[in-house]
Amino acid sequence: MDEIERIEVSELVVPYRDIAPTGEMQAGAYVTHAEEALRHFWRYRPPLEDEPRYSPTKLEVRLHLPLRVEDQVRMTVRVDKIGGKSVGFEVEMERDGQTVAEIDVTWTARDRDTGEPAALPEDVRDWLYRYLR
Repeated sequence: MDEIERIEVSELVVPYRDIAPTGEMQAGAYVTHAEEALRHFWRYRPPLEDEPRYSPTKLEVRLHLPLRVEDQVRMTVRVDKIGGKSVGFEVEMERDGQTVAEIDVTWTARDRDTGEPAALPEDVRDWLYRYLR
């Protein structure tokens, strides 16, 4: 695979543990790896004091082609939408230049003390706009 220099891109080699008896990657593993791609992307956000916590509130998985053990996958995170209290991401998984899966994830910002939805911080919103589709 090419060397990765963009923060919104990460790579995966499908591990044996993610393979179902059918020989294909288990459906839940797509979500797990999409979350890992989001964590990789998210760690580059601007540092903030009193930042809210973020929790997934919506997931949608579209599988186009099966993945198998040791397939090399490129995962690209795109910001799909930015709301007042939430952000939508799309994680595209590609193998050999073909899209194999798309995982849509919505995160909601939550107050650290109450857990209630909270406004996205302006610095985070400004940073996210750089990656908006």
